[in-house]
Amino acid sequence: MAAFALPAELTLQTAPALRQQALLALQSQPAPWVVDAAGLHDFDSSSLALLLELRRAAPQQQLQVRGAPQRLRDLIAAYGLDFLLDSVAASPQP
Repeated sequence: MAAFALPAELTLQTAPALRQQALLALQSQPAPWVVDAAGLHDFDSSSLALLLELRRAAPQQQLQVRGAPQRLRDLIAAYGLDFLLDSVAASPQP
């Protein structure tokens, strides 16, 4: 299953262009849409907005996020978006 890989940086400045890239890449994919967050290092709450937008756009709102760094998981919890955690697969621990 193909995945859309998030870049190392996902901030307010990069999110709009990345949103367009992600939607174009994922629209041809069957559900669930898969996002690879393993390379994500520098991010802010814009990452949550992007994930929510992708989830809304995905067929039957099926979105899987793989390799989510712990800090992203913590941010999801801090914003009360725990329902996203059901679709987020954690990064492997060393």
